[in-house]
Parts: sequence; C-alpha cells; structure tokens
Amino acid sequence: MEPPTTIRKTSKDALNDMMDQKKRTDNRNHIIKEAGKGYFSDLNATRRHGGKTWIAPTVMIREDKSLYFPDVLGSALDGSGKKHTTDMCKGRISIVSMLSSKISEIHVAGFTGATHARFSSHPLYTPVSINLQENLLKSFLVSLFLSSIRKQVAPDLHATYLVSGQNMEYVREPLGLVNKHVGYVYLLDENLKVRWAGCADAKPEEARALESCTSVLLDRLQKKVEGKDAVPPQP
Repeated sequence: MEPPTTIRKTSKDALNDMMDQKKRTDNRNHIIKEAGKGYFSDLNATRRHGGKTWIAPTVMIREDKSLYFPDVLGSALDGSGKKHTTDMCKGRISIVSMLSSKISEIHVAGFTGATHARFSSHPLYTPVSINLQENLLKSFLVSLFLSSIRKQVAPDLHATYLVSGQNMEYVREPLGLVNKHVGYVYLLDENLKVRWAGCADAKPEEARALESCTSVLLDRLQKKVEGKDAVPPQP
C-alpha cells in the first residue's frame, strides 16, 4: 500500500487506471472473489467464532514490515465538517477504531479503554473513531441518528469521531478488515504506518499489548519532538 494522500483521483487518473492491464486484472479478480462469498458469510463467521480472524501481536510490527493506513474522509461528529484521517494522524501517535455496528463498539472499547484512560491527556496522542457505513441505506440511517450518536460519545471525542461512507473494499484484505460486523483497532505511528492491530473481542493480553505499544511509540515520538522543540497541533 502506498502512503496515504488527501488528494482524490482526477478523471484522467481514473482513465489511466482503466487502461492499466494489471489494475484491470486485479479488479476483475477482486470482483470474482467477492461474488463467490455468500451474503451472510460475515455474519455466520461472527456467530461461529465471534468474527475473530487473528490474535493481536504482543509486540509492535516492525516499521519496515508495516503497511500505511489509507486516507479515510468522513464528517466529524462535532459539526466541523469533513476531515481526512491523514491530516488528523500525521505526526502523532493514533489509535484508529473502525466501527460498523453496536457489537463493534463493544469490541473497540475492550481494546482501547485502558489505553485511552492512560494517554488521553498526552499532547501527541490522538484517538480516532470511524463509523464506517458503506451501505447507502445504512449510511443514510446513521446520518439521521447523528444527534443520538453524539449523546453516546464523550464530548471530548466528537472532533475525532468520523462518520464515513467511503468504499474500503480494495484495502480490506491488506488491513485484515475482513468482517463487516466486528470492530477493528489500528495503532498508527507518526508516519501513518500500522504498527499494531486487533479485532473482535479483546483478550486481556491484547488490550495490555496495545497499551504497551502505544506507550513505546509515544515515548519515542516525545523524544524526537523535544529534540525539534515542536509539537503538532491537535486535530
């Protein structure tokens, strides 16, 4: 995956993609793969094993082995308009939570509760929640209940809570974001690379690992910032 950018593709870029044989082949293979999945496959997987497709690592993913987190555009819950995750997370240590349902909120809270309580006041820490609704009807329904969502989310988190309808199909597999019914958590370094990830129900050792890895990244970045005598502004 390439470094994320807030610049959207032009019609010329889209045309070039259409003319690219490799990209056409990749798109066709992706469509065939998705068409072969049953409509309720994600839901059935959730019922069988809670939708947990991997156990989170106990240590950080090496920087040279980690992927960039893609740019996601969404509307902030505080009413400040559209925001890009790239702008929000660049130069900071961020925990990005992917939400799509009530159960996913429970999953995410299990991972992030202790970490957020410990680091919420740290000037280099940013918690980002993305309420991802790729289904147009569901996205519309969520937009109708924004006031209700605001009441459920702590006011200090409204500025970094995004509601997005962005299509994530082509980045789901690289990110392990394979079940649309469960919650996912990604720890990003200041360069927007995924250094740790977890999904579905959090095991105690997974939650501890997230807290530990977050602490390490914050300490490292703090030392860099102190050397440069500059702290990036809060998003």
